[in-house]
Amino acid sequence: MSDLPSVRPAKPAEPQPQRAEQQPGMRAPLNVVDVLSVLCGLFAFGTLAFWGFIAWDFPWNLVVGIGAPVVAILIWALFVSPRAVLAVHPFVRALVELLVYAAATIAWWALGNAWVGLGFAVVAVTVGVLSGRRRLA
Repeated sequence: MSDLPSVRPAKPAEPQPQRAEQQPGMRAPLNVVDVLSVLCGLFAFGTLAFWGFIAWDFPWNLVVGIGAPVVAILIWALFVSPRAVLAVHPFVRALVELLVYAAATIAWWALGNAWVGLGFAVVAVTVGVLSGRRRLA
């Protein structure tokens, strides 16, 4: 027994305070950009559904009106959502987000409401740039 080194218990180091984004199980508090980002996504999905039901004739309006937003939501969930299934480079994520917003803008143009599409495009791209810069910071 005399060959064993003497060991004394030491007090563990004090944990360093962390920001809310770094703590496991904690989210950063929501801000205006997060809320606007969610609203832009919902508006884009609603636009695709509206376009599908309005722009197509009877049998196809059901298929496109349900299918277009479902495909957009699946693509969003795979690449863009906060808990995305596939982890991709931030620029690929931004490109997919831009494509969903562009599809909604083109849908408004196809319905003859170019100003609504242009307004949505400006707001969505601005919010996307702001939220992307925040994610990369």
